[in-house]
Amino acid sequence: MTTVSPLRLAKVFVEVSDTLVDEFDLIEFLHLLTMRAAELADANVVGLVLANQHGQLQFMAGSREEARLLELFQIQNDEGPCLDAFRTGVTVVDTDLRSAATRWPQFAPHATAAGFRYVYAFPLRLRAQVIGALNVFGVDDGRLLADDDIPIVQALADLASIAILQERFMSRADELTVQLQSALNSRVVIEQAKGAIAQSSGVTVDEAFSLIRGYARSKNLRLVDVARTIVTDLAAIPEFARPGR
Repeated sequence: MTTVSPLRLAKVFVEVSDTLVDEFDLIEFLHLLTMRAAELADANVVGLVLANQHGQLQFMAGSREEARLLELFQIQNDEGPCLDAFRTGVTVVDTDLRSAATRWPQFAPHATAAGFRYVYAFPLRLRAQVIGALNVFGVDDGRLLADDDIPIVQALADLASIAILQERFMSRADELTVQLQSALNSRVVIEQAKGAIAQSSGVTVDEAFSLIRGYARSKNLRLVDVARTIVTDLAAIPEFARPGR
């Protein structure tokens, strides 16, 4: 059961919220999240898994090495609290592992043999989208969290989900920006090449573009690469360098 003061709790939430920085490191953020969750839950071990682009869970961070082993065991055997939380989007609450063999026939005996007694699993979710799970394990008898504390840890997991999805969106946005800028740069070179061929060959700009495209296709080259050669070293393409073309 958590004994964290309201002031410390507020600081933890501010710390987890502070992701809009240039040096944001996702792996470091996830590790911080497991450490703070362990602090809030007064738990022995906290582990975090995220789904990749194919929906497969992968271990990402843990407050201790045991977390990695427990999470990997769940993933490899396709059962356990983190998979339940991820698949259903519902928190697994205060489950006694010693009596959970029917629910998790492989994982529960494995976890209890390692000395763990109770487990919670919090889905990392934003509305209907679930991107992973946060597992909280305890070795002592008795509840790790009071009823009032469960929504607090879930709120922390939800806040982390927003941060992770934001980072993914920003990464995709950055990739899109790079691709867009590259396309714009390529377009400038192609326009220059069209003008050069139109002038040297006495054809229209549209005809020049058709000539460039036809050459690129016949040689199995990228259009922008042909255009760049035209602009920088026209003599390297004899078909276009011949005068009076």
